[in-house]
Amino acid sequence: MHPPCRCSVLEAWSDSAGSSPRCRLFEPVRDWVLTIEGGPLVSLAFATNILAALTGSASGGLTIALDALGETYVNIAAQTGIDLSLLHRVAVIGSGTLDILPHNGAVVSLLAICGLSHRDSYFDIFMVGIVTSLLALLAVIALGSVLGSF
Repeated sequence: MHPPCRCSVLEAWSDSAGSSPRCRLFEPVRDWVLTIEGGPLVSLAFATNILAALTGSASGGLTIALDALGETYVNIAAQTGIDLSLLHRVAVIGSGTLDILPHNGAVVSLLAICGLSHRDSYFDIFMVGIVTSLLALLAVIALGSVLGSF
């Protein structure tokens, strides 16, 4: 399959999976995310990470997370005094971490265009795209928890 077609199929799937808050496949994930301990920043980071991983798309995971959970997290932020810009920052960085799994459209396209295989190249993509993003996410959560929004 041609790389742009692969990206389109993956993005369409992520969009349709989150198009309805009543999507039966998504309900257990949503319910589980809301029970994660560690505070709203940690649970929001998990939510966007997991949804980006499931969809293979940062924008798809972020869209689903914010459509389904955004109002809940805005209410939690108001109750706990968390700045909305910090919540947004955590959500955006969180969505850009596990979206780079092997089924991500950009990864599939990159490897197809370069004529490389997942076996030969994915470790490097994982280290650069996922490990560094997770470290940045942990730093933002830690700094945000201590300093508030920055």
